Amino acid sequence: MGRAVLEALAGADDLSLTCVVDPRAGDLGLDPSITAVASLDDLPDGCADVLVDFTNPEAARGQLAGALRRGFHLVVGTTGLGDTELAELAAISKESGANAVIAANFAIGAVLLLKFAAQAAPYFEGVEIIELHHDQKLDAPSGTSLKTAEAIAQARAQAGLGAPVDPTVTTLLPGARGAKGPGEIAIHSVRLPGLVAHEEVLFGGPGQGLTIRHDSFDRSSFMAGVLLSIRSVPSRPGLTVELDALLDG
Repeated sequence: MGRAVLEALAGADDLSLTCVVDPRAGDLGLDPSITAVASLDDLPDGCADVLVDFTNPEAARGQLAGALRRGFHLVVGTTGLGDTELAELAAISKESGANAVIAANFAIGAVLLLKFAAQAAPYFEGVEIIELHHDQKLDAPSGTSLKTAEAIAQARAQAGLGAPVDPTVTTLLPGARGAKGPGEIAIHSVRLPGLVAHEEVLFGGPGQGLTIRHDSFDRSSFMAGVLLSIRSVPSRPGLTVELDALLDG
């Protein structure tokens, strides 16, 4: 994702890459005019308006709060941050005046899938989610699938529906029915070489079914959302969670 962001910035006439934070920054073959450091602590103050973070929860927890305190706006695609951590970042943002956009998925199609799934949720008795990713993704289930389950659960609750009924009486293998996410919605995770990022939401009712699927075949699919977030974050006070807030204006 980091390399994809670099390529996207190179093709954006209104944005410029000024610095890179990466333990292997010296191996990236960057232009000498770009500041390349191994740690955020080594990054000079004011060298950029916006920092883009695609790391992992452990690295992000130690860096995002400090970056906001130093006045950097943030665009964050790292998943796995909890509500407590988001609340802390929102408080720091309010205090420092630096803003942040944090999203589980920057693909426009993935955001639309979530919207469509929430619209369909009140009309079907059953629903399950399958998320499929490449074999180097370390967390499961994906942040996108959890957000999708949250949206579906909220829509079902507003329609007076409870958790989907699971008819399974005997489980021959632990985990065969997936993990129960928000609203007791089953989420199944697949990790295979050759995949990038994919999600299916399967709805079922008497005599019919509805499948909503989104596929990211290449990491370039995320870049429109990343660039939109970079351009938007300086003028969006505080913490913005998920990309749909930007799409809705």
